[in-house]
Amino acid sequence: MESEDSSSFSSFRAYGRALAQTPARLAKRVRSVTTSQEEMTRVRARSGAEMRSTLKWPALLALGIGGMVGAGVFVTTGAAAKSAAGPAVVLSYAIAGFCALLSAFCYAEFAVEMPVAGGAFSYLRVTFGELAAFMVGANLITEYVLSNAAVARSFTAYLGTAVGIDAGLQWRITVGSLPKGFNQLDLLAVGVILAITVSICHSTKESSTLNMVLTGVHLLFILFIIVVGFWRGDVSNLTRPAMPEINNGGFFPYGVGGVFNGAAMVYLSYIGYDAVSTMAEEVENPARDIPIGVSGSVAIVTVLYCLVAASISMLVPYDAIDDESAFSAAFVGSDGWSWASNVIGVGACLGILTSLMVAMLGQARYLCVIGRSNIVPSWFARVNETTRTPVNASVFLGVITALIALFTDLGVLLNLVSIGTLFVFYMVANAVVYRRYTVGGTTTPCTAAAFLLSLSAAALLFSLLWRLASPGPARAVLLAGAAIAAAVAALLFQSTARKAPKPPTWGVPLMPWLPSLSIFLNVFLLCSLDGPSYLRFAFFSALALAVYVFYSVHASYDAEESRKDFFLRAEDCGCQKV
Repeated sequence: MESEDSSSFSSFRAYGRALAQTPARLAKRVRSVTTSQEEMTRVRARSGAEMRSTLKWPALLALGIGGMVGAGVFVTTGAAAKSAAGPAVVLSYAIAGFCALLSAFCYAEFAVEMPVAGGAFSYLRVTFGELAAFMVGANLITEYVLSNAAVARSFTAYLGTAVGIDAGLQWRITVGSLPKGFNQLDLLAVGVILAITVSICHSTKESSTLNMVLTGVHLLFILFIIVVGFWRGDVSNLTRPAMPEINNGGFFPYGVGGVFNGAAMVYLSYIGYDAVSTMAEEVENPARDIPIGVSGSVAIVTVLYCLVAASISMLVPYDAIDDESAFSAAFVGSDGWSWASNVIGVGACLGILTSLMVAMLGQARYLCVIGRSNIVPSWFARVNETTRTPVNASVFLGVITALIALFTDLGVLLNLVSIGTLFVFYMVANAVVYRRYTVGGTTTPCTAAAFLLSLSAAALLFSLLWRLASPGPARAVLLAGAAIAAAVAALLFQSTARKAPKPPTWGVPLMPWLPSLSIFLNVFLLCSLDGPSYLRFAFFSALALAVYVFYSVHASYDAEESRKDFFLRAEDCGCQKV
């Protein structure tokens, strides 16, 4: 039996022996799972001090809304309306919101059962094992860091809009010796990230209070856009294009298919609510507060987004919308209302600050819990005794994010951010079904896995037909066949598997239908993304797998063997296991 001081990393010789044992260690650790009770006790104790449970549902609602209502709605609405859905972009937001709500239900069930800070990482670790959890956690942290850096740089641009100057020219420092795309230093973005890092290290409760204030003010700007759009807009713009001789009229100028294509484009605006689940460890009453906070924030944001989409559709005919800065351009072109463009810039700045704060709270807690699992250095798992926050993880990720934001122009990250998050939503929906039916003892793992694979295959077939098949009756028949196949798979699974026991406090209703629909919709949205997004996802996934094979599996193996060795020594001494 290996002792604690015989670490795989104690010397080059020890590491060489560990590499030679890699296949055996992978076989032992890849599918190793923990229980919910272990995650909330033994694993949680590795952080030392406990986080304070002070958050209530109003704070969670504000965190969810603040995490979602950033600059995304200002960017995606115009593009989706002009090129995909037309005025029916209102329905696109409703469909995307429904999809987000289904995923929110899945997150809420896990977070109520297991109120720990690990979010999707912990949910997958207790369901599918260590490797699946690590791959998801690594991709999530990568997405957080890159997107936060991009969002911080966009803060500079929107603040420039608010005060009426070109921020790129006046506030960024150009270094000619650096390559293009890395040669504009953004010190303001760095300052914003470091200030938020200090805030979230100091106190979670005070950070959430600040977020509530900023979110409240930002919502006033959103309401301003809605009210002015309905006041100054023209209802006829919902059916009349600016150039009827060229473009189709009506509420559905691109057909029903355009509504779903628009939903895939605007779904980016909903990403952010999942960070609320990472706050579960700091929630006062998880069974009551988490479902309200997660699903309630999605519902509120969906209503706001639909109203915002209706507002811009009435202000400007869909074919005249500026697809890059729809709202600012709409007011600039309105007599006497050019000042409203500056107001929108202020609102976007506040939205960026709230979404950054929520995202940085979430990313630190992901890394903290991954550190508890010993697959990254346990230093990241430490919770500060004074502030009761994961200071080590927060500072590390804050500095990395600031460095990337300083040099790198990441304006191409819209789809690159979406793919990793959609993949995680897809995995969590699978995990809810698998765990409810297998852990509950109502069916075998093979039966649940076969159902989930067949459902995903039907969803993939539907999505590929939607994208690649030529419009016509044959395409409609094939699409209907794929959808019916998915429904039949769910019906057969429900009829053959015994009813899954409902969690004692809160669970996803209508099992397995709602999680199955979430799986189907997430596959559809994943297939709407472009090729470069998948190349990036494949690159970072391969990098994460290499880290796991050459480091994480050995660190995890050492920790488990040390724990077993401790218990054996305790038994030899006649001590009781703890």
